[in-house]
Amino acid sequence: MAYRKAKVYTDGSHYIAIPHTERRTKYRPKPKEEEITVITNEVADVSEQDTPATPASEMQMPAPSKQNTEPQVIERKMTRKEYFDELYQVSVGLPKDEQRERIVEKMKPYIKQGEDAELYVEENIARKKRNLYSRRVRLMRKAYMNEFNYFCTFTYSDELHTEESFKRKLRTCLRHLTERKGWQYIAVWERSPTLRRLHLHGLFYVPDGMMIGNFEEKRDYSTTAHKMQITMQNDYFKSRFGRNDFEKLDTMRMGEALQYIVKYMEKTGEKIFASKRLPQFVISDILEDDVVCRYGLEDKKLLLFDDFTLIDDGCVIGQASKANLKKMPTE
Repeated sequence: MAYRKAKVYTDGSHYIAIPHTERRTKYRPKPKEEEITVITNEVADVSEQDTPATPASEMQMPAPSKQNTEPQVIERKMTRKEYFDELYQVSVGLPKDEQRERIVEKMKPYIKQGEDAELYVEENIARKKRNLYSRRVRLMRKAYMNEFNYFCTFTYSDELHTEESFKRKLRTCLRHLTERKGWQYIAVWERSPTLRRLHLHGLFYVPDGMMIGNFEEKRDYSTTAHKMQITMQNDYFKSRFGRNDFEKLDTMRMGEALQYIVKYMEKTGEKIFASKRLPQFVISDILEDDVVCRYGLEDKKLLLFDDFTLIDDGCVIGQASKANLKKMPTE
């Protein structure tokens, strides 16, 4: 066998294998980060609620409520990395230079003597970009390696939930559908640009006969497309979470749907979350005759023919197909 236990994935057009390599790993414990005390001055905006009630007969025009505008000193314990991550999340969407300057200015009081605040910020911005790239790669591999048939949007309704309960209960509902009905999904949280209303966008796979609730057509005006549109809403999710859109997904629109999710992931810094046991690789032995060529960084990857042979630990499963891929071990 030319390549044993290679990791195989698809980019939507071709199958690619990463040959298995034996590397001696050494345990490298990360040093515990020193905690810092972050001090912020915030103006409290709390109305006085302890004033005695005024009898109805004496009520006139309501006077403006008194507010405590004195700055309050708030101290928080956290590591420098946690504080940087907080500042980075708040400044997502700003021009790069302005974002860097703001973070450097905030971090300077917490940089140790002899260290360069600008260098510290640059290194951590590079870390955030590497992490974003890694999340994007995992998203693409999982999306193309698995089967999805719906692009769904769930919109927060303040009549049914708070934002916290909306997030918690929707994720719990999706987890139960994964365990009981075999649903699979990849999703990301997002806020609308004008109203800042919370949404969940995701790719979903619903097996035949495992859809819950009933669909109803809804015709309304799209503020993004600036035209009337017809959407399919599920009454089960509508009664429990509010507005939702289920759009049938075909292979021609997979790339468009993925770019939509990636855009919000990069714009807001939100992390992708997915159903459990959603693989990004199948593990297969690869024959030399199935390799088109080597490619990638330092030629470490293998470009495979579309009909390459799937082999599980020396046992031939068959040519690559959706049915045969489901028979292979995954990772």
